[in-house]
Amino acid sequence: MTDAHFDWRWFAHRGGGDAAPENTLAAFETGLKAGFRAFECDVKLSADGVLWLLHDDTLDRTTDARGLAAPWRWASLQMVDAGGWHSARFKGEPPPSLDEVLDFAARHDAWLNLEIKPNPDQDARTGDAVARRVAQWVADHPQAPRPLLSSFSLAALQAARTTLDDLNVELPLAYLVEVYEPQALTQALALRAEGLHTDWPQVTPEVIAAVHGKGLKLRAYTVNAAEAAKSLLADGLDGLFTDRLDLPARL
Repeated sequence: MTDAHFDWRWFAHRGGGDAAPENTLAAFETGLKAGFRAFECDVKLSADGVLWLLHDDTLDRTTDARGLAAPWRWASLQMVDAGGWHSARFKGEPPPSLDEVLDFAARHDAWLNLEIKPNPDQDARTGDAVARRVAQWVADHPQAPRPLLSSFSLAALQAARTTLDDLNVELPLAYLVEVYEPQALTQALALRAEGLHTDWPQVTPEVIAAVHGKGLKLRAYTVNAAEAAKSLLADGLDGLFTDRLDLPARL
C-alpha cells in the first residue's frame, strides 16, 4: 500500500490489534501485512533504563512471567514469553525494545503513536526518556514520519515537553483522557499539544468542533465497530485506534 492510498487516520492498536500479541514486533508485522502504516504502542522503562513495550504495570496478563514489571532488568525481560498467551503460533515472542520498534518504523516509513506508560512513580522520568530517545531518532531519520507522543499522565507529558524544548526539537504531543471535558482541552493547549485523544463514546460533533476550534486534532480509542467508525469519521474525527485490522476495508 502506497502513501497515496493509505488513510493515516487509522492506527493499529498496540501494533496489531486482536490479530497478534499486543506490543510485540509480531504485532507490528501483522498490522503492516494488513495494510496499516500507523501504529500505536505503549512504552515504559526497565529497571536498568531500557525503554520497552508493555501496557500494564504487571507482567501477568500478556507474558508468562508474574508480578510488577518495574523491577525487571532488560536482560531478564528478553527471556520472557510475550506471545504464547495470545496463541500457540506466537509462543516465544519476546517483548521488544523501543529501539526495535523505531527500527521497524524506519524500514517501513511507519507513523508511530508512542503512548508513554510509566511504571508507578516514574512519570517524569519516563516522559523525559522517551522524548530524548525519539528526538535523537528523528535527528538520525529526518525523512521519517515524526512519532506522536501521548499519555494519560500529565506529568509524563509535561516532562516530555520540557525535554523537547530544552533540545529545541519539535515532536507532536497528544493528551489522553478517559472522559472529555473542557479542562482536558485547556491542559492540552498548555502542553502545546498537537491533539487530544479520548474514549470514542465521548466524541460528539460538538466535542469535535470544540477541539478543532482550538486548532487541535481529535482522535478516539478503541473503535472496533464499522458503524461507529463510519459515523465518527463522517463527523470529522481526525483519527482512530482499532483492534480490528479488517475494519478500514469494511467501510
